[in-house]
Amino acid sequence: MKRALTLLSFGIALAFASAPLFASGDADNGKTKSATCVACHGADGNAVDPQYPRLAGQYNEYIQQALHEYKDGRRGNAVMKTQVANLSDQDIEDIAAYFSAMPTKLDTLKGHIQGD
Repeated sequence: MKRALTLLSFGIALAFASAPLFASGDADNGKTKSATCVACHGADGNAVDPQYPRLAGQYNEYIQQALHEYKDGRRGNAVMKTQVANLSDQDIEDIAAYFSAMPTKLDTLKGHIQGD
């Protein structure tokens, strides 16, 4: 019983410790903050040009992680690094909330895979 309580306590502590890493953000604020994103990723988050990722319907946490990786250089893309350079953590959370809440139009990967 003591071991079960210890494991439960550890699990709860871990959940609270990791929660701020990927907070939910505000989609309404994200819409405003994503004004420059639509030039490449589309007004509805469904880029028409296959060289740009479709953001609509992506996992919130994935979008946040990708934006943080562009910002800190773990992902190498000069355009994205410039775009995210001045975004705060809250901006990233809001933008991720906005795009993740949008419906995707990606029903097939045709034309969206290199070499396709």
